[in-house]
Amino acid sequence: MLFIEYPQCSTCQRAKKWLDERGIQYTDRHIKEQNPTYEELKEWQAQSGLPLKRFFNTSGLLYKSMQLKDKLPQMSEEEQLRLLATDGMLVKRPLIVDGQRVMTGFRPAEWEEFFRAG
Repeated sequence: MLFIEYPQCSTCQRAKKWLDERGIQYTDRHIKEQNPTYEELKEWQAQSGLPLKRFFNTSGLLYKSMQLKDKLPQMSEEEQLRLLATDGMLVKRPLIVDGQRVMTGFRPAEWEEFFRAG
């Protein structure tokens, strides 16, 4: 399982602690140093069944400075995926990828269900 995070992110730190407390094994990946590629993002979005908007870090400074709240509705999914692949700080984190399923963000109740169903 892949755990994609930004180490300075407090939500990512809580998620990592949650995984560690449950003994869940994962491979750690720093989102800023190794941004998800267009191909990865496209595959993960398809696997997740989530709307593409859920992959954007809507509370991030870069998202806000680029005024993406107003721009995303006019962009195609292709354009949005390509944009996400340009900078890890645009991507919602943490991201969990287990080969077949994908989870964005950290909501403990959703994670409990995700790992129970796994």
